[in-house]
Amino acid sequence: MIQKTKLQNFYIKMKQKNLFYAMAMTVAVAFSLTSCNKSPKAEEAATPKSEAQSELKIAYVEVDSLMTQYEYCKEYSLILEKKSQNIQATLQQKGQALQSAAANFQQKLQQNAYTREQAEQIQAGLQKQNADLEALQQRLSAEFQEETAKFNEALHDSLQHFIAKYNKDKKYTMILSKSGDNILFADKSADITNDVISGLNKAYKKGSASEKKGKK
Repeated sequence: MIQKTKLQNFYIKMKQKNLFYAMAMTVAVAFSLTSCNKSPKAEEAATPKSEAQSELKIAYVEVDSLMTQYEYCKEYSLILEKKSQNIQATLQQKGQALQSAAANFQQKLQQNAYTREQAEQIQAGLQKQNADLEALQQRLSAEFQEETAKFNEALHDSLQHFIAKYNKDKKYTMILSKSGDNILFADKSADITNDVISGLNKAYKKGSASEKKGKK
């Protein structure tokens, strides 16, 4: 019969690993505008330094508010959350089944219920199940990361597109992203978060309505 000590390391490796994800999404947009009628050197020579500084217009967008109030972010966050939960549930179910099979094998092995050949065959099967589970975890993790990357890219593109259009009239020299305390001080008058969120939501609703109309 197989010695019980030979399989101790195998049982230790049968512990299930849960899959957890944390979505950390940050967005940063900055625009620098220069005069179309003068070259940089000519403008610098013609404009005193103090005057150039007085014309500096800076605004900022609260990223946290954007992520919680922009409809696209809200909808896609729910999609990603559900996908993450499904992945975790799948891995948990398969992991528990594997643990149960390994525990049953160990119990019967202690009862001398298997011949050497039977024990080796069952052990090989359990090892394959464990390898398959690890491969599944890696595949699902890669799919989730790819989906998250697509969301971030689409969010970045939509924000850049809107800011470029928005700034044609506003003519800010720079628009910054504010997340937590990454900006030490900013006057509230420079906060354009509500304008940006409102504009993004209008564009998103309009785009969704056009998409639905096109599918009819």
